[in-house]
Amino acid sequence: MKSKKNKSVLLSIVAILVVCCVCFTLIIVTGVGVSLIWPFQVTQDETPIAVAEEETPIDIIETESPTVEAVEEEAEEEADEGFSADLISTMDTIETQVIRLRGLQPTNSVVRDLISEEELEEIVVNDFFSEYTDEDAYQDVLELSTLGLLAEDFHLKEFYNLLYTEQIAGFYDSELKEMYVVQGEKFGGNEKLTYAHEYTHVLQDQVYGLDEGLGLNDEGWEEDSERCAAIQALIEGDATMTEIIWFQNYATQEDYQDYLEAYNNFKSPVFDSAPPYMAADLYFPYEYGYEFVDLLYQAGGYEAVDAAYVDLPLSTEQILHPERYPDDKPVKVELPDLTDLLGGDWLLVDDNVMGEWYTYLILNKAYDDSFQLPEDVAREAAEGWGGDAYAFYLDQVTEDVVFIEDMVWDTTQDADEYFEAFFKYADLRWVSENETVNGYQTWSGDQGVIVLLQEGDRTLWVIAPDREMMESILTELT
Repeated sequence: MKSKKNKSVLLSIVAILVVCCVCFTLIIVTGVGVSLIWPFQVTQDETPIAVAEEETPIDIIETESPTVEAVEEEAEEEADEGFSADLISTMDTIETQVIRLRGLQPTNSVVRDLISEEELEEIVVNDFFSEYTDEDAYQDVLELSTLGLLAEDFHLKEFYNLLYTEQIAGFYDSELKEMYVVQGEKFGGNEKLTYAHEYTHVLQDQVYGLDEGLGLNDEGWEEDSERCAAIQALIEGDATMTEIIWFQNYATQEDYQDYLEAYNNFKSPVFDSAPPYMAADLYFPYEYGYEFVDLLYQAGGYEAVDAAYVDLPLSTEQILHPERYPDDKPVKVELPDLTDLLGGDWLLVDDNVMGEWYTYLILNKAYDDSFQLPEDVAREAAEGWGGDAYAFYLDQVTEDVVFIEDMVWDTTQDADEYFEAFFKYADLRWVSENETVNGYQTWSGDQGVIVLLQEGDRTLWVIAPDREMMESILTELT
């Protein structure tokens, strides 16, 4: 439910321009560290001008020649055939610079290519979402609308295609071991920035193994999406930090002006029209991942970042609150399979972990702003998450849904805060009923009957199509 894009592809989205621009602006406007890490000085009108200094030639780092299969070598040669000598030199130089900055040594060459926006659109439709069926999209909309994050009639698959076509600036496919950069009229500052980001993914994959080593694959997401969301944030935060440091150290004044021009001229009508939760979730691994990695980097440089690949973050809670990493580990919660209890044509279609991030999104980023809780209320309510398990069941004939979320909080006070906030959310979204179910407060809505109960540091949220089924579920779970 959390992500339906191809999990083996790591993206540079155009939205990270916002993250980068914030960091760059802080450096330029405040003048912090200009003489050490930024190749421009700031005049009174804040217009950057080049510092006159002798260029230091870049020493190519000599690494042991890897053993590469002939087919990979041939593929790389074919991919580079259309590149000019200057472009190949530029890409090689960026790779060398990223290796030097990041401190990770490559073990293989990588197939690389530049693609147009039209070619990107074909890849998004025919590759990224080729296995994402209409049934997959239907079930996702059913789940997300049950959680209040999407309208029931939202055309999710079509929107995904439009969104990723608009937002992707480059990507690395860890299955095919290929990296791509979307190129405009020239290979300018924006393309170079993206290249530095994606080549960082290449190094991460070759050193740590994104698929086998870190478990960032389809199976991993299906088993524990919360863990994978945390690892993805580490990976994207690392790549975002590295591209920013690369830009600070190696970008020319022309690159900088090109970057600002791209940023100022960028239009994103699809992203701007995205449901609130989707826009926030697209940013998450870049924005919060960057903040997480930045805290590690400030404490111990890239050695501290590398250590996080050994002692991996396990939850979005640790990403949102880096000070809780690595000690505050999520509690494992298990739900019984209720298929037999529900009977008939009921099928378990999804079960996983919601996590602090999605708990916050549900309370604050509903598709309908009439039942969105204020930002501070939602964040405070979601904080203190300890662990959870959720399950979605679908009646294949009636298309009714049963949703169950069993959540454990760090303290009873944390559970109290969530319980109080959820009541406000529920009163905004559904109709409060005078008659209880098994003694618990109920609401009614399009999804049926809704109950939230609290027992100490535990909360249980259940949605069922009718009161009789709700009674059976509560009897089984309480």
